[in-house]
Amino acid sequence: MASGTKDYSFGPHLIRRTEIFAETPLSFAFVNLKPVVPGHVLVSSKRVEPRFTSLSGDEVADLWNLAQEVGRVVEKQYSASSLTLAIQDGQHAGQSVPHVHVHILPRRPGDFEKNDDVYDAIDDASKVLASGRSARGGGGPGEKLDLDAERRIRTPDEMAAEAAELSLLF
Repeated sequence: MASGTKDYSFGPHLIRRTEIFAETPLSFAFVNLKPVVPGHVLVSSKRVEPRFTSLSGDEVADLWNLAQEVGRVVEKQYSASSLTLAIQDGQHAGQSVPHVHVHILPRRPGDFEKNDDVYDAIDDASKVLASGRSARGGGGPGEKLDLDAERRIRTPDEMAAEAAELSLLF
């Protein structure tokens, strides 16, 4: 899973090499601009394709193999005990970037009041969630997590630093 030297398109967006921490022949893994929880990363096909159902069998296998490896690594790196892996396949399923991608979120006990609230967070809902830990790593049980306040857009330097740290694990 060596890292290359190339930037990739993510739908209409450019993902810079400095934001990519792992790649395979058909997929790449990169840090998230607005993570829901610490370690929330994305795995995408290299070919810009809006729909999962339009990927080739080789692309599907490669995407999920990389997602499995990335999940294993981020779960350990972020001291999580579980993972949420999610795909939104198409605009009416909540897909905001028209390019196949898997959200990988390291999960901890009590990080969301109701487990399925994570999907609202992925959709960038602006409701208040009860969390056992804030998105910045502090706080305690029962602390309110305001996604509008906590989910801020990170700087390129912040994203590059996280990607560099994660790339050492692959």
